[in-house]
Amino acid sequence: MRITTPNRLYFFLALISVLFYACVAVESQSILSVDKHKGVCWVAGREEITQKEIDALLTCNVNWISQTPFGWQREASSSFIGTNFLSDRVWWGESDQGITQTNEIAVKSGIKTLLKPHLWVRNGWPGDIEMKSDTAWQNWFSNYEAFILHYAELAEKNKIEVFCIGTELQKTTTHEKEWRTVISKIRSIYSGKLIYAANFHEEFEHIKFWDALDYIGIQAYFSLSNKRDASLDELIKNWKGPLSAIERVYNKYNKPVMFTEIGYRNDAQAAIEPWTWPRDLKEVPVSDKTQALCYEAFFKAAWNKNWLTGVYFWKWFPHGIRRPEASDFTPQGRPAEKIMKENFAK
Repeated sequence: MRITTPNRLYFFLALISVLFYACVAVESQSILSVDKHKGVCWVAGREEITQKEIDALLTCNVNWISQTPFGWQREASSSFIGTNFLSDRVWWGESDQGITQTNEIAVKSGIKTLLKPHLWVRNGWPGDIEMKSDTAWQNWFSNYEAFILHYAELAEKNKIEVFCIGTELQKTTTHEKEWRTVISKIRSIYSGKLIYAANFHEEFEHIKFWDALDYIGIQAYFSLSNKRDASLDELIKNWKGPLSAIERVYNKYNKPVMFTEIGYRNDAQAAIEPWTWPRDLKEVPVSDKTQALCYEAFFKAAWNKNWLTGVYFWKWFPHGIRRPEASDFTPQGRPAEKIMKENFAK
Protein backbone atom coordinates (compact mmCIF):
# COMPACT_ATOMS: atom_id res chain seq x y z
CA MET A 1 0.00 0.00 0.00
CA ARG A 2 1.36 3.40 -0.97
CA ILE A 3 1.21 6.07 1.77
CA THR A 4 0.65 9.64 0.54
CA THR A 5 2.39 12.56 2.24
CA PRO A 6 -0.54 13.67 4.49
CA ASN A 7 -1.32 10.08 5.37
CA ARG A 8 2.35 9.42 6.02
CA LEU A 9 2.34 12.22 8.59
CA TYR A 10 -0.70 10.77 10.35
CA PHE A 11 0.88 7.33 10.22
CA PHE A 12 4.06 8.47 11.94
CA LEU A 13 2.15 10.48 14.56
CA ALA A 14 0.07 7.41 15.37
CA LEU A 15 3.19 5.28 15.53
CA ILE A 16 4.89 7.72 17.92
CA SER A 17 1.77 7.76 20.10
CA VAL A 18 1.68 3.96 20.29
CA LEU A 19 5.37 3.78 21.15
CA PHE A 20 5.00 6.47 23.81
CA TYR A 21 2.18 4.71 25.62
CA ALA A 22 3.97 1.40 25.31
CA CYS A 23 7.01 2.91 27.01
CA VAL A 24 4.82 4.39 29.75
CA ALA A 25 3.22 1.00 30.31
CA VAL A 26 6.61 -0.72 30.49
CA GLU A 27 7.96 1.93 32.84
CA SER A 28 4.89 1.64 35.07
CA GLN A 29 5.22 -2.13 35.19
CA SER A 30 8.92 -1.77 35.98
CA ILE A 31 8.20 0.60 38.85
CA LEU A 32 5.66 -1.79 40.32
CA SER A 33 7.94 -4.79 40.11
CA VAL A 34 11.33 -3.27 40.93
CA ASP A 35 10.47 -0.56 43.45
CA LYS A 36 8.10 -2.49 45.67
CA HIS A 37 8.52 -2.11 49.41
CA LYS A 38 10.17 -5.34 50.53
CA GLY A 39 9.76 -4.68 54.19
CA VAL A 40 9.77 -6.00 57.72
CA CYS A 41 8.28 -4.55 60.89
CA TRP A 42 11.30 -3.56 62.95
CA VAL A 43 10.98 -4.33 66.67
CA ALA A 44 12.42 -1.45 68.65
CA GLY A 45 14.29 -2.53 71.75
CA ARG A 46 16.27 -1.31 74.73
CA GLU A 47 19.63 -1.73 73.01
CA GLU A 48 21.13 0.56 70.40
CA ILE A 49 21.58 -0.94 66.97
CA THR A 50 24.66 -0.99 64.76
CA GLN A 51 25.45 -1.69 61.12
CA LYS A 52 25.52 -5.39 62.00
CA GLU A 53 21.75 -5.48 62.62
CA ILE A 54 21.04 -3.69 59.35
CA ASP A 55 23.36 -6.02 57.42
CA ALA A 56 21.15 -8.94 58.45
CA LEU A 57 18.30 -7.28 56.54
CA LEU A 58 20.42 -6.84 53.45
CA THR A 59 21.12 -10.57 53.29
CA CYS A 60 17.33 -11.08 53.06
CA ASN A 61 16.93 -8.47 50.29
CA VAL A 62 14.89 -6.18 52.55
CA ASN A 63 14.76 -2.57 51.34
CA TRP A 64 12.25 -1.01 53.81
CA ILE A 65 11.56 -1.19 57.54
CA SER A 66 8.65 0.17 59.55
CA GLN A 67 9.54 1.84 62.83
CA THR A 68 6.88 2.06 65.55
CA PRO A 69 6.82 4.51 68.45
CA PHE A 70 3.86 4.34 70.84
CA GLY A 71 1.28 6.49 72.53
CA TRP A 72 -0.75 5.10 75.43
CA GLN A 73 -4.39 4.99 76.50
CA ARG A 74 -5.36 3.58 79.88
CA GLU A 75 -8.70 2.49 78.48
CA ALA A 76 -10.49 2.52 75.15
CA SER A 77 -12.96 5.24 76.20
CA SER A 78 -10.31 7.60 77.56
CA SER A 79 -9.58 10.73 75.53
CA PHE A 80 -6.18 11.17 77.19
CA ILE A 81 -3.17 9.94 75.17
CA GLY A 82 0.12 9.54 76.99
CA THR A 83 3.31 10.13 75.02
CA ASN A 84 7.00 9.24 75.24
CA PHE A 85 8.39 12.44 73.75
CA LEU A 86 10.24 13.56 76.87
CA SER A 87 10.30 10.35 78.88
CA ASP A 88 13.65 8.96 80.03
CA ARG A 89 12.02 5.55 80.56
CA VAL A 90 11.13 4.84 76.93
CA TRP A 91 13.04 2.06 75.16
CA TRP A 92 15.89 3.37 73.05
CA GLY A 93 14.44 2.08 69.78
CA GLU A 94 11.11 3.86 70.35
CA SER A 95 12.67 7.18 71.35
CA ASP A 96 13.10 10.06 68.92
CA GLN A 97 16.86 9.52 69.13
CA GLY A 98 16.55 5.80 68.46
CA ILE A 99 14.23 6.31 65.49
CA THR A 100 16.60 8.93 64.08
CA GLN A 101 19.76 6.83 64.49
CA THR A 102 18.11 3.68 63.16
CA ASN A 103 16.97 5.61 60.10
CA GLU A 104 20.44 7.09 59.57
CA ILE A 105 22.14 3.68 59.67
CA ALA A 106 19.49 2.15 57.42
CA VAL A 107 19.71 4.94 54.83
CA LYS A 108 23.45 4.42 54.47
CA SER A 109 22.68 0.83 53.41
CA GLY A 110 19.90 1.79 51.00
CA ILE A 111 17.06 0.84 53.35
CA LYS A 112 14.18 3.29 53.75
CA THR A 113 11.75 3.83 56.60
CA LEU A 114 7.99 3.86 57.00
CA LEU A 115 7.32 5.65 60.31
CA LYS A 116 4.22 4.04 61.79
CA PRO A 117 3.14 5.32 65.23
CA HIS A 118 0.72 3.11 67.21
CA LEU A 119 -1.57 3.59 70.17
CA TRP A 120 -1.30 0.98 72.91
CA VAL A 121 -4.58 0.45 74.74
CA ARG A 122 -4.48 -1.15 78.16
CA ASN A 123 -6.52 -4.37 78.23
CA GLY A 124 -7.57 -3.86 74.62
CA TRP A 125 -6.41 -2.86 71.16
CA PRO A 126 -6.71 0.30 69.01
CA GLY A 127 -9.86 -1.00 67.32
CA ASP A 128 -11.67 -0.68 70.66
CA ILE A 129 -11.10 3.07 70.96
CA GLU A 130 -14.46 4.81 71.11
CA MET A 131 -15.56 7.89 73.02
CA LYS A 132 -18.86 8.22 74.89
CA SER A 133 -19.70 11.84 74.03
CA ASP A 134 -19.08 14.48 71.39
CA THR A 135 -16.94 16.42 73.85
CA ALA A 136 -14.81 13.35 74.52
CA TRP A 137 -14.38 12.83 70.79
CA GLN A 138 -13.21 16.44 70.37
CA ASN A 139 -10.70 15.97 73.18
CA TRP A 140 -9.49 12.66 71.73
CA PHE A 141 -8.85 14.11 68.28
CA SER A 142 -7.10 17.14 69.82
CA ASN A 143 -4.82 14.84 71.80
CA TYR A 144 -4.29 12.54 68.84
CA GLU A 145 -3.24 15.50 66.69
CA ALA A 146 -0.59 16.48 69.24
CA PHE A 147 0.66 12.88 69.27
CA ILE A 148 0.73 12.28 65.51
CA LEU A 149 2.01 15.75 64.52
CA HIS A 150 5.06 15.27 66.73
CA TYR A 151 6.02 12.20 64.70
CA ALA A 152 5.15 13.90 61.42
CA GLU A 153 7.67 16.61 62.34
CA LEU A 154 10.23 13.94 63.25
CA ALA A 155 9.63 12.23 59.89
CA GLU A 156 10.07 15.49 58.02
CA LYS A 157 13.23 16.39 59.93
CA ASN A 158 14.79 13.02 59.11
CA LYS A 159 13.50 12.91 55.50
CA ILE A 160 11.62 9.69 56.19
CA GLU A 161 9.89 8.74 52.95
CA VAL A 162 6.50 7.44 54.13
CA PHE A 163 4.46 8.33 57.20
CA CYS A 164 1.53 6.38 58.60
CA ILE A 165 -1.17 8.64 60.07
CA GLY A 166 -2.79 5.91 62.20
CA THR A 167 -3.17 2.18 62.72
CA GLU A 168 -6.31 0.07 63.19
CA LEU A 169 -8.37 2.87 64.73
CA GLN A 170 -11.52 1.53 63.14
CA LYS A 171 -14.11 3.12 65.45
CA THR A 172 -12.50 6.53 64.96
CA THR A 173 -12.25 6.45 61.17
CA THR A 174 -16.01 6.83 60.80
CA HIS A 175 -15.33 10.45 61.80
CA GLU A 176 -14.31 11.41 58.29
CA LYS A 177 -14.29 15.19 58.77
CA GLU A 178 -11.96 15.01 61.76
CA TRP A 179 -9.57 12.65 59.97
CA ARG A 180 -9.42 14.91 56.93
CA THR A 181 -8.45 17.74 59.26
CA VAL A 182 -5.70 15.57 60.77
CA ILE A 183 -4.42 14.71 57.28
CA SER A 184 -4.41 18.38 56.25
CA LYS A 185 -2.40 19.37 59.31
CA ILE A 186 0.10 16.58 58.69
CA ARG A 187 0.48 17.68 55.05
CA SER A 188 1.27 21.21 56.25
CA ILE A 189 4.44 20.04 58.01
CA TYR A 190 5.38 16.79 56.25
CA SER A 191 6.30 16.56 52.56
CA GLY A 192 6.55 12.79 52.11
CA LYS A 193 3.95 10.16 51.25
CA LEU A 194 1.03 9.37 53.57
CA ILE A 195 -0.70 6.11 54.39
CA TYR A 196 -3.22 4.81 56.92
CA ALA A 197 -2.98 1.21 58.20
CA ALA A 198 -6.53 -0.15 58.20
CA ASN A 199 -7.64 -3.35 59.84
CA PHE A 200 -8.31 -6.16 57.36
CA HIS A 201 -11.71 -6.81 58.92
CA GLU A 202 -14.55 -4.28 58.72
CA GLU A 203 -12.37 -1.22 58.16
CA PHE A 204 -10.37 -0.94 54.94
CA GLU A 205 -13.48 -1.32 52.75
CA HIS A 206 -15.37 1.44 54.59
CA ILE A 207 -12.83 4.25 54.90
CA LYS A 208 -13.90 7.31 52.93
CA PHE A 209 -10.71 9.38 53.07
CA TRP A 210 -8.43 7.12 50.99
CA ASP A 211 -8.51 9.83 48.30
CA ALA A 212 -6.62 12.19 50.65
CA LEU A 213 -3.71 9.77 51.07
CA ASP A 214 -1.01 8.39 48.79
CA TYR A 215 -1.52 4.70 49.61
CA ILE A 216 -4.22 2.36 50.81
CA GLY A 217 -2.72 0.56 53.80
CA ILE A 218 -4.01 -2.78 55.08
CA GLN A 219 -3.07 -4.88 58.10
CA ALA A 220 -3.46 -8.05 56.05
CA TYR A 221 -4.14 -10.80 58.60
CA PHE A 222 -6.74 -12.54 56.44
CA SER A 223 -7.76 -16.05 57.43
CA LEU A 224 -6.59 -18.56 54.82
CA SER A 225 -8.13 -21.72 56.23
CA ASN A 226 -10.55 -23.09 58.82
CA LYS A 227 -8.44 -26.12 59.64
CA ARG A 228 -4.92 -27.14 60.54
CA ASP A 229 -2.55 -28.66 57.99
CA ALA A 230 -4.10 -26.89 55.00
CA SER A 231 -2.33 -27.52 51.70
CA LEU A 232 -0.52 -24.84 49.72
CA ASP A 233 -3.19 -25.03 46.99
CA GLU A 234 -5.92 -24.38 49.55
CA LEU A 235 -4.08 -21.42 51.05
CA ILE A 236 -3.56 -19.91 47.60
CA LYS A 237 -7.21 -20.46 46.70
CA ASN A 238 -8.40 -18.76 49.88
CA TRP A 239 -6.57 -15.56 48.95
CA LYS A 240 -9.14 -15.08 46.17
CA GLY A 241 -11.82 -13.48 48.38
CA PRO A 242 -9.54 -10.95 50.12
CA LEU A 243 -7.84 -10.02 46.85
CA SER A 244 -11.18 -9.36 45.17
CA ALA A 245 -12.25 -7.11 48.05
CA ILE A 246 -8.97 -5.19 47.91
CA GLU A 247 -9.21 -4.75 44.15
CA ARG A 248 -12.67 -3.19 44.51
CA VAL A 249 -11.26 -0.56 46.86
CA TYR A 250 -8.24 -0.04 44.62
CA ASN A 251 -10.43 0.43 41.55
CA LYS A 252 -12.61 2.96 43.39
CA TYR A 253 -9.76 5.17 44.63
CA ASN A 254 -6.95 4.34 42.17
CA LYS A 255 -4.36 4.38 44.95
CA PRO A 256 -1.59 1.77 45.26
CA VAL A 257 -2.07 -0.73 48.08
CA MET A 258 0.45 -1.49 50.81
CA PHE A 259 0.26 -4.37 53.26
CA THR A 260 1.47 -2.35 56.24
CA GLU A 261 1.54 -5.60 58.22
CA ILE A 262 1.21 -9.25 57.36
CA GLY A 263 2.50 -12.19 59.31
CA TYR A 264 2.05 -15.74 60.44
CA ARG A 265 3.08 -17.52 63.60
CA ASN A 266 5.08 -20.71 63.31
CA ASP A 267 2.31 -22.91 64.71
CA ALA A 268 -0.37 -25.25 63.39
CA GLN A 269 -3.15 -22.62 63.55
CA ALA A 270 -1.28 -19.82 61.79
CA ALA A 271 -3.49 -19.91 58.70
CA ILE A 272 -6.74 -20.02 60.71
CA GLU A 273 -6.32 -16.87 62.81
CA PRO A 274 -3.12 -15.08 61.75
CA TRP A 275 -3.97 -12.14 64.01
CA THR A 276 -3.94 -14.07 67.30
CA TRP A 277 -1.05 -13.43 69.67
CA PRO A 278 0.96 -16.54 70.63
CA ARG A 279 0.28 -15.99 74.33
CA ASP A 280 -3.46 -16.32 73.67
CA LEU A 281 -3.04 -19.84 72.27
CA LYS A 282 -2.85 -22.96 74.39
CA GLU A 283 -1.63 -26.41 73.43
CA VAL A 284 -1.08 -25.51 69.77
CA PRO A 285 1.88 -27.36 68.23
CA VAL A 286 4.76 -25.34 66.86
CA SER A 287 4.91 -25.71 63.07
CA ASP A 288 7.56 -24.03 60.95
CA LYS A 289 5.98 -25.80 57.97
CA THR A 290 2.62 -24.03 58.39
CA GLN A 291 4.32 -20.64 58.64
CA ALA A 292 6.39 -21.36 55.53
CA LEU A 293 3.32 -22.45 53.54
CA CYS A 294 1.52 -19.24 54.47
CA TYR A 295 4.47 -17.18 53.27
CA GLU A 296 4.64 -19.16 50.03
CA ALA A 297 0.90 -18.75 49.46
CA PHE A 298 1.21 -14.97 49.86
CA PHE A 299 4.02 -14.73 47.32
CA LYS A 300 2.22 -16.94 44.82
CA ALA A 301 -1.24 -15.39 45.18
CA ALA A 302 -0.74 -11.71 46.03
CA TRP A 303 2.82 -10.44 45.62
CA ASN A 304 2.72 -10.00 41.85
CA LYS A 305 -0.52 -8.00 41.78
CA ASN A 306 0.21 -4.74 40.01
CA TRP A 307 -1.76 -2.74 42.57
CA LEU A 308 0.29 -4.10 45.49
CA THR A 309 3.21 -1.74 45.98
CA GLY A 310 4.74 -3.37 49.03
CA VAL A 311 4.56 -5.54 52.12
CA TYR A 312 5.86 -5.45 55.68
CA PHE A 313 6.24 -8.78 57.48
CA TRP A 314 5.48 -8.79 61.17
CA LYS A 315 7.99 -8.96 62.77
CA TRP A 316 11.81 -8.69 62.87
CA PHE A 317 13.96 -8.65 66.02
CA PRO A 318 17.22 -6.70 65.44
CA HIS A 319 19.10 -8.69 68.06
CA GLY A 320 17.66 -12.10 67.22
CA ILE A 321 14.96 -14.34 68.68
CA ARG A 322 14.95 -14.81 72.44
CA ARG A 323 13.06 -18.12 72.45
CA PRO A 324 13.49 -19.81 69.07
CA GLU A 325 11.68 -22.93 70.29
CA ALA A 326 8.43 -21.02 71.02
CA SER A 327 5.68 -19.88 68.68
CA ASP A 328 6.22 -16.38 67.35
CA PHE A 329 5.55 -14.26 64.27
CA THR A 330 9.11 -13.69 63.12
CA PRO A 331 10.45 -15.67 60.14
CA GLN A 332 14.03 -15.31 61.42
CA GLY A 333 16.02 -18.54 61.34
CA ARG A 334 13.06 -20.48 59.96
CA PRO A 335 12.09 -21.77 56.49
CA ALA A 336 9.83 -18.72 56.05
CA GLU A 337 12.91 -16.48 56.08
CA LYS A 338 14.34 -18.32 53.09
CA ILE A 339 11.06 -17.99 51.20
CA MET A 340 10.94 -14.24 51.91
CA LYS A 341 14.57 -13.81 50.90
CA GLU A 342 14.15 -15.68 47.61
CA ASN A 343 11.00 -13.84 46.60
CA PHE A 344 12.34 -10.43 47.58
CA ALA A 345 15.30 -11.17 45.29
CA LYS A 346 13.15 -11.77 42.22
